[in-house]
Amino acid sequence: MNAAVRAVVRRGLSAGLEVYGIRRGYEGLLNGEAFPMDLGSVADIIHRGGTILHTARSERFRQAEYQDQAAAWVKAQGLDGLVVIGGEGTFKGMAELCKRGVRAVAVPATIDNDIPHTDYSIGFDTAVNTGVEAVNRLRDTATSHERIFVVETMGRNSGQLALAVGLAGGAESILIPELPIDMKKVCAKLERGIARGKVHSIIVVAEGAAKGFKVAEEIEKCMGTEIRVTVLGHVQRGGTPTAFDRLLASRMGAKAVDALREGYSNVMVGISGTELKLVPLDQVIGAEKPIDMEVYTLAEDLAK
Repeated sequence: MNAAVRAVVRRGLSAGLEVYGIRRGYEGLLNGEAFPMDLGSVADIIHRGGTILHTARSERFRQAEYQDQAAAWVKAQGLDGLVVIGGEGTFKGMAELCKRGVRAVAVPATIDNDIPHTDYSIGFDTAVNTGVEAVNRLRDTATSHERIFVVETMGRNSGQLALAVGLAGGAESILIPELPIDMKKVCAKLERGIARGKVHSIIVVAEGAAKGFKVAEEIEKCMGTEIRVTVLGHVQRGGTPTAFDRLLASRMGAKAVDALREGYSNVMVGISGTELKLVPLDQVIGAEKPIDMEVYTLAEDLAK
């Protein structure tokens, strides 16, 4: 997110605009937490995780009266447009502001990568790399001690992160919320591996598919061996962003400013292949981003 904020500020300033940051998202919008930003305010942040603007959930903003209040404040301050960075919940809030006459452009940022009409969201690649590094480290222990490890990733409603971590980390099985879990199949695969001399295995499970400790309990029942569990949790949400994420965030942030200057509003900046595109927000909100079954099948084939 910091790379996107940096791009918005510097692209805007390069175009001769005044740029303001709003702290703590919609809650900050309701509290009038806006401040002018200059070149120096975004110096030395491209390599930092999180966001210097901070973020907060705003229960008040879910109510129409506060949405009215926020829109009125934006207009009273003379703000010509907002660049809103976040996921589906953030986008729903932006849609309400747009209904009230506020011009805004959305930039997708979620490690779940579950926003439709964009191949990638900011933060996903960094979270995948964090997960893969964890799997690599755990595999050293799993190999040395001849153990089976269950690794639980984030992903309450989406298995995009778990699938990417599992495929890139060489996991023996990947469990995601989009597909039914067959523990007999998981155990059978582990037994086949042991029969051919495999001394360790990694199972990756998205938190929304099943809890890691529950999966371990089921495997212990059928395998008769102790299973180790690692829950990655919020470790995946921080850390130094990858070069890919920095490039993506920089491009998307700048594109959002350009879109506002060109008169666009109520749209999201997405990426398809290597090309940026603008997608009407009503096509994004409420839509689902399906799992690429070709990628899932590949992961299954490579784990045999």
